[in-house]
Amino acid sequence: MSPSSSHTPTPVRPARSQGKRQAPRGSSSRRRRSPSPRRRWDLHRLLPILIPALALVVLLGVVANLVGGSQMDKLARNRTPFWVDKQIVDINGTGRRGEKLSGVNDIVIHYVGNPGTTAQQNHDFYNQPETTVSSHFVIGLEGEVIQCIPMDEKSSASNERNNDTLSIEVCHPDATGQFTQASYDSLVKLTAWLCDYCEIGRDRVIRHYDITGKACPLYFVDNPDAWAQFLSDVQSY
Repeated sequence: MSPSSSHTPTPVRPARSQGKRQAPRGSSSRRRRSPSPRRRWDLHRLLPILIPALALVVLLGVVANLVGGSQMDKLARNRTPFWVDKQIVDINGTGRRGEKLSGVNDIVIHYVGNPGTTAQQNHDFYNQPETTVSSHFVIGLEGEVIQCIPMDEKSSASNERNNDTLSIEVCHPDATGQFTQASYDSLVKLTAWLCDYCEIGRDRVIRHYDITGKACPLYFVDNPDAWAQFLSDVQSY
C-alpha cells in the first residue's frame, strides 16, 4: 500500500449512558407536593355547615341572656314586650322604695278607683314625692300599658303581699269598675305574659280582695262570674 492511499482513522466517541441522569449536586431529588385538592374541597364543603352552626351558638347565647337564669335574674333584667311603655317612677321612699322582691308567687289585679282617669294620669300620680302608693303596671282605657316599678322591686299596692307579688292596676270609665274591652284584652295579655315570664303558672292570679277583703277590683268582686271568666281567658290566651 502506497503512502498516498493511507488515512487517519476517525476517533470513536464514547457511547452515551442509558441510565438515569445524575441530579446536580446540592439539589433535592424530591419535588414539593401541592396542597391536596381533596383537602381544599373538604373545607369548602364544611363551610356551609360551620357558618349556620356558629350562628346557632350565638343565637342560643343571646336567648339565654334574654330569658335564662333564675326568676330573680330574669326580673332584674326587667325586659318587657314592645307593647309595654316603660316609664319607671322615681324612688321617693314610700310609693317606690327601691326594695327588692323575695320572688314572685302571684299576680295581683286591682282597679284604680278613680273613674275616667287615664293610665298616664295614674302613673304621674305615683311619680310625685309625697305619693305612698304605686303598682308595677297600669292599664289605660284604650288598652295602653305603662310600667311604673321595676319587676324585681316591691310596689306599694298589695299590702302584706307586696314582697312576693306583681301588681296591675286597671283604669275604668265609671263607678261600676267595669273595664273597657280594650283594657280587658290588655289585662288578659299582660297577666298571661307575666305568669309565663315568672314561670308561676297561669293559675297564680288573685284579686286585691283576696288579700285584704277590700272591694278591689270592684267589678270582679261584685261579679264573681266575670272574675271566673277572666281567669279562664288568661288560661286559654
